[in-house]
Amino acid sequence: MAVKEPKIDFKKWLNYQWIVKNVPYFLFLSLLAIIYIANGHYADNTIRNINKTTRQLKEQEYEYKTLNGKLMFQNRLSEVAKAVEPIGLKENIQQPIKLTDSTKLKDN
Repeated sequence: MAVKEPKIDFKKWLNYQWIVKNVPYFLFLSLLAIIYIANGHYADNTIRNINKTTRQLKEQEYEYKTLNGKLMFQNRLSEVAKAVEPIGLKENIQQPIKLTDSTKLKDN
């Protein structure tokens, strides 16, 4: 003879009183699910902001390097001479003259 296994009667466990008794637990699980979803959205937004800021930083770095290179090129002596030639300025070729105070020479 075959031995019959006892069946689990879910109707006995899932009745109205059990559901009412566990409503706070179901609400807690619902709250956890909402927090989990909100945390996922917050993480996605944070990652998007980090990527956006990284892109902006790279663009600023490229712009800085480009402008710095242009400035270094414009500050070369030959480029400065070309820039001021239209207004009549020329490079001084003579040696500088040392100025001394004539009153100090008389006192010594």
